[in-house]
Amino acid sequence: MNNEFKERYNRHIILPEIKEDGQVKLHNSKVLVVGAGGLGSPVLTYLCAAGVGKIGIVDDDIVSLSNLQRQVLYTTNDLGKFKIEIAKNRLQAINPLIEIKTYVTRISTDNYKSIIDDYQIIVDCTDNYESRYIIDIISKTLSIPMVYGSISKFTGQVSVFNYKNGKSYKQLFTEQPEIDENEKSRLGVLGVLPGIIGSIQANEVIKILLNMDGVLSEKLFLLDSRTMQTNILNY
Repeated sequence: MNNEFKERYNRHIILPEIKEDGQVKLHNSKVLVVGAGGLGSPVLTYLCAAGVGKIGIVDDDIVSLSNLQRQVLYTTNDLGKFKIEIAKNRLQAINPLIEIKTYVTRISTDNYKSIIDDYQIIVDCTDNYESRYIIDIISKTLSIPMVYGSISKFTGQVSVFNYKNGKSYKQLFTEQPEIDENEKSRLGVLGVLPGIIGSIQANEVIKILLNMDGVLSEKLFLLDSRTMQTNILNY
């Protein structure tokens, strides 16, 4: 642990709950983030800044103008470029001490073995039910936690599935809803909402990596950003 390491992570290291040992644990950790959009932007930024040593990113989308209202990793100059390439460059500029690995694809039950080697956590930052059920299957198969986040209009939710033999996403959401893609494209979302929910997801990842108490396993955190009312449901 050299002086640059100690100075960069000083505000972590001086926390009695983390200290130098905890920061080294973060540095030796490996997290896979699926989706580099609205939720992925804050999740990736804060895990990178926190010093998670290896971060994998799975995404095959390009930056569009409508993304910029909430996907804060990107700028107008990035339009038409792959999100994953821009994200990697921005994250490495924030923290050159960590490794960023990119996968320009969509994760599936067919290709996950070529993507997931020794990642300890999968973070679901996708925006569709099909991907969430796939991530849940992979998470359960590999016995690694899935940190879930979802947003719609003014509301968001966070939970952790398959954590220490805890319940899965499918056990909470037993049936995949029928979604009209044309209708979905007309649904709005408050620009700051993914920043709030994504930050909570990043918080859950750090808690898991550091073996802290209070992980949202078998608990569903709910937020209404209009009233700032929150609730935690046990399931």
